[in-house]
Amino acid sequence: MENTSYLLVYLSFLLLLLGIAAFFVVRQVFKTRRIESTLSRLQRKLTSQTGTAQEYYELGSLLLDKKLFAQASLYLQQALKTLNKEVDNIEEADNAAIIYNALGYAYFAQEQFDLAIKQYKLALKAQPGYVTALNNLGHSYEKKQQIKQALEIYEEALQLDASNATAKRRADSLRKRVPATSQ
Repeated sequence: MENTSYLLVYLSFLLLLLGIAAFFVVRQVFKTRRIESTLSRLQRKLTSQTGTAQEYYELGSLLLDKKLFAQASLYLQQALKTLNKEVDNIEEADNAAIIYNALGYAYFAQEQFDLAIKQYKLALKAQPGYVTALNNLGHSYEKKQQIKQALEIYEEALQLDASNATAKRRADSLRKRVPATSQ
């Protein structure tokens, strides 16, 4: 009798775990289908007609998530071109900064660090104080072994956001390396 109750508890626990796992699997399947559907719809639309800057940006971002960096770069560049035609108010500057930052990331992922740096600087020009772009710019300088510039950028990010964990961690690491390198 006692073995039966243990077995029943064990089976109930196992069914509960399987139910939880099934929930997360189904949720992930729906999320993936939604993303793939959006990706397909945007690709079809933008290959047959002109889209908005937001649509080009969205497609570029989806391609970045799929690690298709060269394709993402093309759509992000198109988003910037389209945005330049659409700009009619000041809030568009924020959109430009986000697109420049995403384009910088696409170049960075392709190890085109000079192009990435240029895009991050354009993002900062469009939106001074854009901490994410500062972090990315610092990382690009690090990859180019320009340690002093990277440290300066991370310190600038920390002045804007003292709780920036990425900038704190990277700046602390670089401060240890700066005395060993030529300043």
